[in-house]
This record gives sequence, C-alpha cells and structure tokens, in this order.
Amino acid sequence: MARERFYETMIVIKPTLSEEERTNLTEKVKGWITDTVDGTIEEEKRWGLRKFAYRTQKENLNEGDYTYFVYKANPEKINTLDERFHITQDIVRHLTIRREDLDKKAKSKESNITVEEPVSEENSAE
Repeated sequence: MARERFYETMIVIKPTLSEEERTNLTEKVKGWITDTVDGTIEEEKRWGLRKFAYRTQKENLNEGDYTYFVYKANPEKINTLDERFHITQDIVRHLTIRREDLDKKAKSKESNITVEEPVSEENSAE
C-alpha cells in the first residue's frame, strides 16, 4: 500500500434538495472517504448555501450548498472518489487537490520524534 497523503475536497450540492437530503449526502460522502479510499477525515466544514459567480449551464442554478473536507487517503484509490462525484447527480461541482503542505508538516513531525533511552536500575539506585 502506498503512503497516505493529505487531500482537500470541496463539494457543491444542489440547493433544490431539502436540508435533510443535503445532510444525508454529506454523510454519504464522508463514508466514501473513509471506506472507498481508506481515508481518515481530519477536518470538515459545512459552508451552507452560497451564491455562484455565474449560473450553471446545465441546470441553471445560481447557488449551491458547499462542504469542505481535509483528509488522509490512499493515493492509489483517490480517482475512485472522483468517479463517484461525477456519477452523483446531486453533486453540482467538486474539486479534490493534494495538500503537499500538510504532507510536509506530517513528514517533519515524524522525523522529529526522538526515542529516550530507558534509565537502567543500576544507575538509579546510586
């Protein structure tokens, strides 16, 4: 298995769905991240309904429900998540990027870990 990497995903859900349906779809996406790509969600933010800069051509929408995720996942499986977003009709837009800055921070934390030598009982008795 390849070393896990950090990713950031933003999804935009159709505003025509009820609040409950949008919440359920967000939970489903969280399940895809944890199950499909073996991910661990580090951060999730629900931004709610926001206006678009322009109307979408296909469905003529001018707003969407934004949700943002930061997670660690298997890079070999990340395309599977993208494919699921494409075939889900209630997700209007999505974008997934690799967060190299978080990868570097995690790597530096791993390299800064020091292991202390145990104190022998002979030295401590003196």
